[in-house]
Amino acid sequence: MGHMDHFSAGWVTPVLSYAMACVGSALGLRCTVRALEADGASKRNWLLLASIAIGSGIWTMHFIAMMGFSVDGTPIRYDVPLTVLSLLMSIAVVGAGVFTAGFGRSPVRAVLLGGLGTGVGVAAMHYTGMAALNLHGEVNYDPTLVIASVIIAVVAATAALTLTLIVRGPILATAAALVMGLAVVSMHYTGMWAVSISLAPSSASLSGATATEFIFPLAVVLGSFLFLTSAYVALSPTGKRDESAAAVELLRQVELSTA
Repeated sequence: MGHMDHFSAGWVTPVLSYAMACVGSALGLRCTVRALEADGASKRNWLLLASIAIGSGIWTMHFIAMMGFSVDGTPIRYDVPLTVLSLLMSIAVVGAGVFTAGFGRSPVRAVLLGGLGTGVGVAAMHYTGMAALNLHGEVNYDPTLVIASVIIAVVAATAALTLTLIVRGPILATAAALVMGLAVVSMHYTGMWAVSISLAPSSASLSGATATEFIFPLAVVLGSFLFLTSAYVALSPTGKRDESAAAVELLRQVELSTA
């Protein structure tokens, strides 16, 4: 058995990975809200941006956390095509969930299907990312913990979408992002807890890239993209429809209170 260390880089990796997961989630959920206020191509673009934000946020979280993962007795390399596939898969599956939520007729069904899609997306990304690991030995999973990690991902994604789509407000939006970030991180570490590694020591060279060669630069690029886009979305004005909708809502409240 190879002894695994999930925090070989100290507290930096879990904290940074949680921050990335929250930034990606905050941006994605904010874009989802914008999408619901828009129509046509604009709606599609917001949903697309939401999928990319959440998908790449999840991916960045996973691989930053993986930078703290080491196994005594073997180096670790990453299969580049599989790692890229895990990123695309994350965006695609989350996209399916987000588009379901964005175009859903009934908010409850949208949230349930969207949460399921997003949660499964997190899990699919995680296990594809894990399949990209090359080391001297084989990686085994405890099936119960794998199932638990998928359930955690689905429940938490559903909770985050509920907070975003059904209940509105800046405080809840922040809460939703923190919930979603926590979801992704707890899913990750539950999934990692399911792992056991049986070593087959060897001096043969492993194929693939080291984390610093490939994962780190990609994580930095995606991280910067998320921060810059978040700033843009936070600062870009919302449409006129928001204001008119807010005015209508206000009138309705006044009518209700005077009625």
